[in-house]
Amino acid sequence: MMKYLFGIALLFCFSCGNKEDILLPKADRTIVKEVVDLSPIYIFFRVKGKDTLAEVNRKNSIGTTNWVLNIDKRLPLRLVVPEVIKLQDKKRGDTAHKNEAAQNYYSYADSIGKNLAFIPFTNVYYKMGKPKNGIIIYFAKEGTIKLNNELVLKNDLKKHINNLEDKSDQIRFCFDRNSSYGNYVQQKVFVDAILKKNAVLEEEFIY
Repeated sequence: MMKYLFGIALLFCFSCGNKEDILLPKADRTIVKEVVDLSPIYIFFRVKGKDTLAEVNRKNSIGTTNWVLNIDKRLPLRLVVPEVIKLQDKKRGDTAHKNEAAQNYYSYADSIGKNLAFIPFTNVYYKMGKPKNGIIIYFAKEGTIKLNNELVLKNDLKKHINNLEDKSDQIRFCFDRNSSYGNYVQQKVFVDAILKKNAVLEEEFIY
């Protein structure tokens, strides 16, 4: 069993003798504290001219293990999510090396507990676009939150969800495609807390 013992603020990847760094996101609580039997996958922040690029290194990934994605917090979601979708499709389609117990996680630093933490996202299906129905909760790049196009305070979101008249309608969580991955992780941790469960949503929309 392999234990994940990297530093909580700055993750180092040693590749071909060169040391590279990833700035991990930070959040204020831990969802999952430990992952064992894992393969680390890295998505680096790169700049080429005026363009920002997301560079994936998955050469150490083994399909039958838990995959931990270490993603630089500076990358925008519009670059991160398409790469995550490719990785998910690769693992889901690898029937020859299938392990139903193997999960996918994002890594981040718990700034309160001072430990490395993880967000499970194995069952998330990302959609690049707006949802066509349901109760829509949208996290904007600047930090504002909208519930069905009405601005709500972060501290009041749980109350608004509990007061919804039609609780049978599915809640759709949406995230600004230009928001940073670091902000996205904080929003994911927040959603997990207000829903009172350590489970991922089945669909997430990026637009």
